[in-house]
Amino acid sequence: MENTATLIKPEAMIFDMDGTLFQTETLLLPAYHKLFDVLREEGHYEGETPDEELMLGCLGMLLEDIWKIVIPNGTQAAHRRADELLLQLELEGLNNEAAVLYPEVKETLEELQRRGVRLFVASNGLEHYVKGIAEARGIMSLFEGIYSAGEHGTASKVDLVRLLLDEHDIRDAWMVGDRSSDVEAGKENGQTVIGCRYAGFGGEQELKGSDVVIHSFSHLLKLHDHAE
Repeated sequence: MENTATLIKPEAMIFDMDGTLFQTETLLLPAYHKLFDVLREEGHYEGETPDEELMLGCLGMLLEDIWKIVIPNGTQAAHRRADELLLQLELEGLNNEAAVLYPEVKETLEELQRRGVRLFVASNGLEHYVKGIAEARGIMSLFEGIYSAGEHGTASKVDLVRLLLDEHDIRDAWMVGDRSSDVEAGKENGQTVIGCRYAGFGGEQELKGSDVVIHSFSHLLKLHDHAE
């Protein structure tokens, strides 16, 4: 745990989903390979499936931006079909017990809720995907609100978090996430940022600007214990 700031106890915590609460690759990678099989069958794509590391490196981005990187020469129709297929295949994959949360996520969230912290999710993912994970993994009831770019049509996570803060009249929150977009969303909205470095999807500079960086989700409880 890299502690670079004295923290104030928050009234709320806002969590990213992929790479923070949910081990995305356990659901994403099987769906990713099936997706390209279907795209080839339907004539939307030719050639080998792009390296899965390319897709993992895009986690946290909006889907429309992901396909510009993963399928740069694809048509708009191919990109939109990829949107549909990824959601369909991932929702189907949630029935597979191999698609899991990070260790101690549920227990830590339950303890934070018991301590009176208001819990939220803010994700750049699609609405049914983000809520589907929370529902399938038994953590939906722990959150006061689950916000997604897919539901609210926000252009950035900064906008999504601002909307969440405004709608729930939150002044002091910890933004908890693993990507630079999470750091930006927290800082641009004047909130504390807890960077998560256990997913391993981003480079060394990914969490630059975080107030604290943690290496396991359960460290949030220690941070909360020692916050003023």
